[in-house]
Amino acid sequence: MSCRIVITTDYLKHGDSVDQLLREHGLDPVYSPAAGRRTEDEQRHLLTGAVGAIVASEPITKDMLAEAVDLRILARSGVGYDSVDTNSAQELGIHVANTPGVNHHAVAELTLALMFNCAKRLSDVIAGVEAGQWPRTAGTELRGKTLGVIGYGPSGKAIAAIGAALGMNVIVGTSHPDTEAAPSIEFADVDTVVAAADYLTLHARATGTPIIGADRFAAMKDTVFLINTARGSLIDEAALVDALDNGQIAGAALDVLETEPMAADNPLRNFDNVWVTSHLAGQTVEARERAGLAAAQAVIDVLEGKEPAGLIV
Repeated sequence: MSCRIVITTDYLKHGDSVDQLLREHGLDPVYSPAAGRRTEDEQRHLLTGAVGAIVASEPITKDMLAEAVDLRILARSGVGYDSVDTNSAQELGIHVANTPGVNHHAVAELTLALMFNCAKRLSDVIAGVEAGQWPRTAGTELRGKTLGVIGYGPSGKAIAAIGAALGMNVIVGTSHPDTEAAPSIEFADVDTVVAAADYLTLHARATGTPIIGADRFAAMKDTVFLINTARGSLIDEAALVDALDNGQIAGAALDVLETEPMAADNPLRNFDNVWVTSHLAGQTVEARERAGLAAAQAVIDVLEGKEPAGLIV
């Protein structure tokens, strides 16, 4: 039987701890990092001949899975798996797993960094100083402001706790409220959270339908900053552009977009109150190693007849 394991996650390399773990179990890692768009033929045959794969967030389609007749396990080196056609995988008997719990602190820390940037305009001030200016922009304080959190999985819980520690009023929209949460954390329906927030941060799973669209932009304070370090599909970007044009919100900080990388003609580039980072939330040194090792272990477990952690189908 083939021992080929295709790895597309760009930060996983020959000789690293993930590579060593796979080789210790008699597997043969083959590296094919996503560097720009693959041709249709390259994409279709990406997983051909592999019994396992560790993939980043590039699309894994029905056609690709159909070509991968030896594939038994596809592991995401991250939490989100909306880029994987899980229905086709299930039909073809291919297991899909993700790596929950490996990067929630990293996600919460980047969320906090983006909140600070919104409040202090740090990137603008730094750019001004580099350009020879001396901007004296008056920032605002996070203490006393209302932090709205939509989604209460690991990263949502982490940023809620950080917000409470900073003296923010934290209100969470989730279908699974935590009765043991700190007294300073309140739970409410999503519409209540959207209307109350000074900073609104998204930590929900992708559902195929945006959580934030025109109706909810209309219900927000015009002083709110919207932050998304979860999935780009959670926000209707056309509605976001309209909300920014109409002054319905104060700004947005986005680590994820509907289409990545960000297109040169994306209208969000036209706003000086929009800050975009390159899908970095989970990309710390520590989180990357945890994610890679967890994905590798999922591959090993399936190939050895065990049920992996993070099994989706």
